[in-house]
Amino acid sequence: MTLTLDHLRRCTVAADLGAARTRVYLKQTGLIVDEPSVVAVNTRNGSLIAVGTPAERMAGRTPANIRVVRPVSGGTVVDIEMAQRMLRAMVGAKHRRAWRRKPLLRAAVCIPHDADPLTRRAMHETLVGLGARRVELVDGLVTAGIGAGLPVEEPEATMIVQCGASTTQVAVLALGSIVAAEKVPMGGETIDRALLQHLRNQHELMLPSQAVRPLHSALASSGDQVTEVHGRDVATGLGRTVRVDPESLRAALRAPLTGLLDALRSVLHRCPPDLVADLAERGVVLTGGAAQLPGLDEAIRQHTGVPVNVAEDPGLCAVLGLGALLEGRITAQVPAPEAIPV
Repeated sequence: MTLTLDHLRRCTVAADLGAARTRVYLKQTGLIVDEPSVVAVNTRNGSLIAVGTPAERMAGRTPANIRVVRPVSGGTVVDIEMAQRMLRAMVGAKHRRAWRRKPLLRAAVCIPHDADPLTRRAMHETLVGLGARRVELVDGLVTAGIGAGLPVEEPEATMIVQCGASTTQVAVLALGSIVAAEKVPMGGETIDRALLQHLRNQHELMLPSQAVRPLHSALASSGDQVTEVHGRDVATGLGRTVRVDPESLRAALRAPLTGLLDALRSVLHRCPPDLVADLAERGVVLTGGAAQLPGLDEAIRQHTGVPVNVAEDPGLCAVLGLGALLEGRITAQVPAPEAIPV
């Protein structure tokens, strides 16, 4: 059975399970969860120590009996049981009544474009385990376009680049459907690893994965301004501070960004000429948590020659777009895989 707008309007809960953050939208209430997709668990008795932001702060700082787990990776739930426990804890007692209405509860969840059957089944099983009697799977590219305020239902082209933690998706939308799309195994985590590896190779300095924010600030700086970064010396193991110039960091990102730029060119090549002409006027919109990386919009602008804009609250675009479909505020047709009833 094909997904329709009427099916979505019957849903109560909209979810966006990302590798970096989990977001849940409750109908007629709004966004109720926006937390990192991280769980800290006690390996001795299996109990949860923390979820969300407190668990993320524990990464790399825990004793042997506490393990920090990320149940979602690359848009796929890799640990269904842990993802269910994480969602249950994040929703909390305040909104738990919505989950208890099992005969009535329907849920909608964003999935990556062209998701494989394993990804779709894992998303479905995760929400069914929380009490959903029916789960609708919706293409995350379309919902991100809706959440970004793009007129996806119009007979004109809109191009969206959804930058996630581990993958980036590029698509051209028209008439509520995807004309051409491409997925690249490059995201915010890839960028962070490239920056950390650059410091290790060029300055023999090791930084914890959570200390990349000063490097992002350095990317946003201009001119001869340098940034001081404190880390651990590779050889001695002692603390050391180095001065990093932004131009060297930008050079370190050229290699990981090549795949994204090639995907943009491939998607544009597969589009009809009329739609490409529309994009020359309307440009490209960046969504997703990694869309705010300094210099990303300028790199795409130089490569494609079209205007590039970052959506307002880019990380929330997908779940807010899905929430708009649940509330009935959007009339666009939504392409999606077949719904999986319980």
